[in-house]
Amino acid sequence: MSKLVTIYGGSGFVGRYIARRFARLGWRVRVAVRRPNEALFVKPYGAPGQVEPILCNIRNLASVKRAAMGADAVINCVGTFRRGGKNNFDAVHVAGAANIAQAAKEAGVAKLIHLSAIGADAASASLYGKSKAAGEAAVLAAFEDAIILRPSVIFGTEDQFFNKFAAMAQFAPLLPIAGGATRFQPVFVDDVAQAAVQAITNPAAPGVYELGGPEAAPLSELLNRMLPVIQRRRIVLNLPVGLMALPAFGFDLVETLTGGLIVNKIVTRDHLKMLAADNVVAEGARGFADLGVTPLAFEAVIADYLWRFRPSGQFAAIKDSAKNLKKV
Repeated sequence: MSKLVTIYGGSGFVGRYIARRFARLGWRVRVAVRRPNEALFVKPYGAPGQVEPILCNIRNLASVKRAAMGADAVINCVGTFRRGGKNNFDAVHVAGAANIAQAAKEAGVAKLIHLSAIGADAASASLYGKSKAAGEAAVLAAFEDAIILRPSVIFGTEDQFFNKFAAMAQFAPLLPIAGGATRFQPVFVDDVAQAAVQAITNPAAPGVYELGGPEAAPLSELLNRMLPVIQRRRIVLNLPVGLMALPAFGFDLVETLTGGLIVNKIVTRDHLKMLAADNVVAEGARGFADLGVTPLAFEAVIADYLWRFRPSGQFAAIKDSAKNLKKV
């Protein structure tokens, strides 16, 4: 019988790419999510019955254990940027991660991959970074041979990075940002997926792997290089982090007062704290090369999905070529 992988959060941004890759390799794929009816789009990744969404809430240990039963490998892709509510940093990054590791160990799963993030640090100024570090510790306490993947900011068709700034550039003459000098190492989502698959199919040594693209650059430079791709001229305005503290407080307050009905997707106070440190692969850290993966540069990919933010959208290339037509 084909091997089985359980992917917690397998319909999310990264999880769906991992699910697709495993399906192509002939594995059976169990996609463990809170709303299986909203994850039906993963079923065509494989043959009928090969990829199946199932109900699971990682805050509920019993449902996590059911999802892990019979699996040869388990991958945790569940993450959040919400600091409040039931699915907050501690609930998802720490308690949920611990539940998955415990369930995998008790089920006799051979391999566990835990998706964390560069910036995971118990001494981090941000709650996000602290919770990621606590989650890693909880995973290793329950499953000492786990493989932890720490990507830098991830880009791809469904990302909340380049898509977010490109959408802003459609309407605003300025792109106001904080932490413009902070360096990032954008990594393609399918490269992260390939790394997870490689770590299981070509058994990798346990421990931490930091995943970054082939180039690190300041945030302001990344956006200035994105703008020509969407064919827009904008001024990237780098504001002091302190100046953004008041708006961030206001946005967070609105989220709190509405009980989470209005989610702060603009800038949070914790986000500003994260910008205090570079988000790049540490010198000497294990990474893509150790997993046999060659990462793609962001400029080789983003035009494939950011075209919709161009003034002429999908017709931009036709419009440009029409300029070369000779008048009769």
